[in-house]
Amino acid sequence: MTETLTEFPRALASYPAVAGQGLLDVLAARVDAEPFNAIATGIFLLAVAHTFVAARFTKAAHHIQEASDARLAAAGLPLRPSVRAEVLHFFGEIEVVFGLWGLPLIAAIILSRGWETATHYVNDTVVYTEPMFVVVIMALASTRPVVTLAESVLRLVARLGRCTPAAWWCTILIVAPLLGSFITEPAAMTIAALLLARQFYDLQPSMTLRYATLGLLFVNVSIGGTLTHFAAPPVLMVARTWDWDTAFMIGHFGWRSALAITVSTVVYLIAFRREFSTLADRQPVPETESPAEEAEAGRRLLPIPGWVTAVHLGFMAWTVLNAHHPALFVAGFLFFLGFARATAAYQSATDIKTPLLVGFFLAGLVLHGGLQGWWIAPVLSSLGETPLFWGATVLTAFNDNALITYLATLVPNLDESFKIAVVEGAVTGGGLTVIANAPNPAGQALLGRFFDGPINPLRLLLAAAIPTLLAAAAFRLL
Repeated sequence: MTETLTEFPRALASYPAVAGQGLLDVLAARVDAEPFNAIATGIFLLAVAHTFVAARFTKAAHHIQEASDARLAAAGLPLRPSVRAEVLHFFGEIEVVFGLWGLPLIAAIILSRGWETATHYVNDTVVYTEPMFVVVIMALASTRPVVTLAESVLRLVARLGRCTPAAWWCTILIVAPLLGSFITEPAAMTIAALLLARQFYDLQPSMTLRYATLGLLFVNVSIGGTLTHFAAPPVLMVARTWDWDTAFMIGHFGWRSALAITVSTVVYLIAFRREFSTLADRQPVPETESPAEEAEAGRRLLPIPGWVTAVHLGFMAWTVLNAHHPALFVAGFLFFLGFARATAAYQSATDIKTPLLVGFFLAGLVLHGGLQGWWIAPVLSSLGETPLFWGATVLTAFNDNALITYLATLVPNLDESFKIAVVEGAVTGGGLTVIANAPNPAGQALLGRFFDGPINPLRLLLAAAIPTLLAAAAFRLL
């Protein structure tokens, strides 16, 4: 059994060389050498397809619940949740899709390789550090002191545009993604989504503008983390292996990202300028504290002292500095929960449910992604520089972009220009789907309630297409 454990998943270097043959021949040879590859990828593709039809499950759940309520009301019975509706609603939650499809994957491993191999892969091979980090940093970034501080800082910028909805919209979509290079992309996504909900989505814009904003947010956050070498997951995967530092990132990626973010935001602002004018007349922009945050359990929250905010920032800094050491940042989070309890007079309830759902989503994604290297690595290595860029961009839509860049580190003797191309492509495509970039599920979880049901993958793809192309132009033409 020991030999079986060490062979699963099979090392990429152990596959037989297929010299002089095309990509399809190489992939076919790898399936012949390891038939489980086809099973694992088939289950993964079913999970991806599930994300595109999740909205139908939710819609069906609503119809079934409404029919059940009508029958119970007609019979004079108290209303209760329908089991069928709840099951369908569960299938319609995008955050649980990959974890759900992890069950047949684990079952397939058990049937083909045995229980010990399955537990070895799930417990010892798959690395869950990134999902755990996202859970902690999301919970910290969504606390009242951090959000209030971020809003106060961004308000100074928004005042340049008189704090209109358009001014807030531009400020959040330009400044917050760039902050992701320093406070990490998950934290930037959390803060940006929370502020967009308060300063923009609460004004009830059109559904077209809602999707345009979400697509732009996802793309901007994906490319906005490239000013440094320590904040964006796809950069973290390669920075140490390829010896990239912050100076390298700014010179090759950062200034292009900042330009693309600004241009994309301005383009969408011009396109929707008439609607922004209408939004400005609907209601005044709320102040830093909203009524919902001022009161909790029948009490009014006190103004936040500076030292409380400073301690929160200290916990965030501890988490970022120890991002690769889950024992340290999880321990720090447990200490934070105690601090939040002690300072409850200044705190709103710490949101744990949303970060946990996002973490579960990412954990399921890395569970499946660890078995996709057999086809991703040869696809990347078979492409030229420009096709590699576009190939990484497209593949990112169906895999977390950190997985794409990690697999690129497994390709031997990769030229420097090819390394840059694959990272550029990975971050460029990070806004095309919810699964393309680790922070995207956080944005979806925080803003999903504004979309009248699950976010439509096709509409998100179309909304992100223009900023994606503008980012591609910035990386490839400048």
